[in-house]
Amino acid sequence: MPAATFEVPFLLGMMRLHESPAMHDAKQMADWIEARLAQGLNWFDHADIYGSGQGETLFGAALRSRPALAKRVNIVTKASIANDNPFPGSGKVKHYNASPAYLNSAINASLERLQVERLDHFLIHRPDLLMDAEATGRALDDAIEAGKIGAAGISNHLPNQWQRLQSAMHQRLSANQIELSITRYTPLFDGSFDALCTDRHVPLAWSPLAGGQLLEGAVGDCLNKWAAEWESSPSALALAWLRSLPNSPVPVIGSLKPERISDMLNGPAVLPREAWYELLEAARGHCVA
Repeated sequence: MPAATFEVPFLLGMMRLHESPAMHDAKQMADWIEARLAQGLNWFDHADIYGSGQGETLFGAALRSRPALAKRVNIVTKASIANDNPFPGSGKVKHYNASPAYLNSAINASLERLQVERLDHFLIHRPDLLMDAEATGRALDDAIEAGKIGAAGISNHLPNQWQRLQSAMHQRLSANQIELSITRYTPLFDGSFDALCTDRHVPLAWSPLAGGQLLEGAVGDCLNKWAAEWESSPSALALAWLRSLPNSPVPVIGSLKPERISDMLNGPAVLPREAWYELLEAARGHCVA
């Protein structure tokens, strides 16, 4: 079965799901998923560290309560961050682990928590500096061959890091999740965004609104100006700014609020060139050279 494609305006990030008590009820969560599907939003972004597995567990409980949903959703999940933010005195050290044993265990655990037969995309969350590329690449190839994951990718990796892994694989790394927004534009100038485009990765942009910061200051003023002119919303225009880039990056939003999600759908697919550069100028504080 070929890997599913990201044909959506944005992915729905599940990082805060465990922090929303109302969504802990399986029926209410299933209703929320149904409403998102009705909006054409069928991709959900998870990671094993979100709530120490609670995010995937809550989502899986909703799918178990309404089994037909499992065939209609698409899942991205990530792993490789171990002992995330341990409390002082625990004796544990936060670290990254992309070993075959760790990733295989993480894939199996996510499948169980999410109550799905396959993870559409599985990403190595952070680069493990101790990674044996040949062994890890073989493990990802085997997981695809076994039908446990539809495709493999990376998150927060530099070009040389993902290219070393790719050189050890038969399957192609196909998704690449990076921090990217109007105010987090460094990947556009340091060559890393061009590299992922060259390697034909689908760019997934996390924190596309910079935690709401880009809705303030000079960038916020510029977004408000264009939003008023186009009868759109500033948030939707910030996402359109990303989608205007080559290879059409897919934003990963963090809000679970239906009204915020609807607000972010209220915008154009892409921006005119001059408006795009005006927003970049507002973020950088000067025009392009």
